[in-house]
Amino acid sequence: MVRDYWHLDAAPFDGSLEPATFYCGAAQDEALARLEWLVEEGQRFALVVGAEGHGKSHLAATAVRRLGGLGAEAVLLSLRGLSSGDWLEMLLDRLPLDAASRAEPLRSWQKLENRLRENTLLERTTALIFDDIDRAPADALDGIMRLLGAAEPRFARVAVVATATPAGAARLPGGLRDRAAVRVDLDPWDAHDVAGFLAHALVRVGGRDDLFTPEAAATLARFTGGVPRTVARLAHLALAAAAGDHCDRVDAATVERAWRELAPDAALPAAAMSADVCDEPNGNPRVKVVRRLFG
Repeated sequence: MVRDYWHLDAAPFDGSLEPATFYCGAAQDEALARLEWLVEEGQRFALVVGAEGHGKSHLAATAVRRLGGLGAEAVLLSLRGLSSGDWLEMLLDRLPLDAASRAEPLRSWQKLENRLRENTLLERTTALIFDDIDRAPADALDGIMRLLGAAEPRFARVAVVATATPAGAARLPGGLRDRAAVRVDLDPWDAHDVAGFLAHALVRVGGRDDLFTPEAAATLARFTGGVPRTVARLAHLALAAAAGDHCDRVDAATVERAWRELAPDAALPAAAMSADVCDEPNGNPRVKVVRRLFG
């Protein structure tokens, strides 16, 4: 119903991690620039840190394409939920080994080293992107440390990118954290980024870039705190609510109603309201009027 009402080719806020749905806000632009520097300068390790919902996995998926555009052989492996002993075989599955190389009676680590050597001889960087390194089994962390710490020539053109939450990054072995030539902290989107994301997502599926009024976009940014995952969820609900009300555009009042549906038990963020405060006769401050931002 929503797609038909707004004349959209697909759902604009479906949470897909496809590179085509990626929106490059200020934080994402800076992160990708630093990862490109990592590869161009022959550095070994970058750590991308962001809270849940800040787009680490989407950034990692996009980085595969961006680093590949620099000539690197880039692969992505999520370490979340893997059992001990699984990571290396799964990494090899993602590398473009030929049938003969896969069939060789060698240990998995030897196969990985052979591929790294081949790429080094071709003067090609191997970019290994590990999502959720803070959820990795111990043997995966040991293997990544081995990749980063080895001085042999075959490891010279290996670049490792890993993502983690702030708390998870603090739990990583100190020797691993200390090897990061680059640390990228993913900050939330600001209001300008949120408005840009809404327009980008809608235009991508054939919609108008002004379906959300400026006030609606600002309100959405305020309620969500600029967390990309929450921005997409609230935008989806607000778009559906406006369609149900047969509106021409999504306004701020509709965003507020959708937010209450998304988090009915949550208090509105302090930034979402503006309070005029005056003093009681006894000197205690009280809220005189809480001005609605939604008309």
